[in-house]
Amino acid sequence: MDIIKKYFPDLTEEQIEQFTKLKDLYKDWNLKINVVSRKDIDEIYLRHVLHSLGIAKVMKFQKGAHVLDVGTGGGFPGVPLAILFPETQFHLVDSIGKKIKVVDEVVAGLGITNIKTTNDRVENVPGQYDFIVSRAVAQMETFVRWVRGHIKKKNTHELKNGILYLKGGDLTEELAKFSSAQIYNLTDYYEEDFFETKKVVYLPMKYKG
Repeated sequence: MDIIKKYFPDLTEEQIEQFTKLKDLYKDWNLKINVVSRKDIDEIYLRHVLHSLGIAKVMKFQKGAHVLDVGTGGGFPGVPLAILFPETQFHLVDSIGKKIKVVDEVVAGLGITNIKTTNDRVENVPGQYDFIVSRAVAQMETFVRWVRGHIKKKNTHELKNGILYLKGGDLTEELAKFSSAQIYNLTDYYEEDFFETKKVVYLPMKYKG
């Protein structure tokens, strides 16, 4: 938990309490429904929570904004981001029911009120959002195809509405078709070795009515 406070020193008491409880809740639920590897559970703050919050180093979501987390798995990056931005609405979607069950239990256990969940493929989910977040669930070209039509028309943030995607490794080939993509290296924000190849990819997307 100290590593979260190190990079996010302005947390409220409630946020500190929620982040502190998070590990035990995931540990408990992971014994019943495996959503995080055993090795990762012990390092959940570094490998999952802080990694998810890398998006917050690039984008401060505004009050009343709507964010879609596609392929959330056990709730990353959506759950840590929802704790950090309690006045932003998050919609966490995953096609695997048992993963959404874990998310629902963790959300209830932490008393998070700004998350809703859906067990379905994103193509079947209606609605439009300011931003779409995810953590390496598919190649960017595939991902863009999945989420087309889910971006709101009106921009209210510093960056135009679009995708904020946590990815690792060399993305040159994958992003070759996306000239407007911007890459933020997480080593610019975090000093731990784990983030050496980790990035946030921002891709503005146009509204499609």
